[in-house]
Amino acid sequence: MGVEDGFDSGDRSGHFSRDSAKAVDASAQCLHTVSMTNVLVRDLPDDVHRTLAERARAEGTSLQWYLTTELTRLARTPSLSEIIARIEQHSGGSVGFKQAVEDLEAERRQR
Repeated sequence: MGVEDGFDSGDRSGHFSRDSAKAVDASAQCLHTVSMTNVLVRDLPDDVHRTLAERARAEGTSLQWYLTTELTRLARTPSLSEIIARIEQHSGGSVGFKQAVEDLEAERRQR
């Protein structure tokens, strides 16, 4: 590679030209995605895209940042099946999980 490729390896003294500094700066700017995983969502309905873009705009952020924030929140929030599995792992109570759910539903019906 040489200057014609946008890269300058410097002179024999090890000094680099402005062209080589620009090439380093440009490559450093591209490294922000090297360690990050990308997600591609296909066939997203237009109305969903529009709603997400409006929400991002309302928060004063880019759609990418808004989606990153929302996906992070989603990933860090346990799903219902994960919560149920955790509850079922606990022992020592005198009422089983099914009985507790039935009792709670009965109590709600009485209100």
